[in-house]
Amino acid sequence: MFDRILNSIGLHGKRNVLLSPLAGKVIPLSEVKDPTFASGSLGEGVAIEPTGSKVVAPSDSKIKAIFPTGHAVALHTNDGLDVLIHVGLDTYKLDGRHFKVHASVGDEVKRGDVLIEFDRDAICDEGFDVTAPILICNSVEYSSIKGNVGDTVGELGKLITTRER
Repeated sequence: MFDRILNSIGLHGKRNVLLSPLAGKVIPLSEVKDPTFASGSLGEGVAIEPTGSKVVAPSDSKIKAIFPTGHAVALHTNDGLDVLIHVGLDTYKLDGRHFKVHASVGDEVKRGDVLIEFDRDAICDEGFDVTAPILICNSVEYSSIKGNVGDTVGELGKLITTRER
């Protein structure tokens, strides 16, 4: 009961805002045409139908993983969010074609640093969906995760708001 009262007056549960690592239209994860992402089993979040061609660091973070094919990056933000940014669906099958990686595992990156560049048109021309799921992989640590679904965001526009438990 006291937690609810504290939450209602803003004294409990720190809020974090994750900025968008890509420009594009924000859609719910449930609309992603991949059951693993759509189910939320890898974490809560949103997806972006990108209009640009690069992924930038959404905040000051440490790179935890970059897939060898360049299609995805995992990072830990200085605010404590474990974020997975996955460019496209099944794009690992491209074996790195159309992706250029600008960061390495262990790098400390600043908000706005370019992490990955990709050729959106070439990826689409090869028959791949470029929808980019953005997941909070440690979502169980948060009492709420709300994405700006329906918005069109620019790079570093407000994307997801979390509230700690």
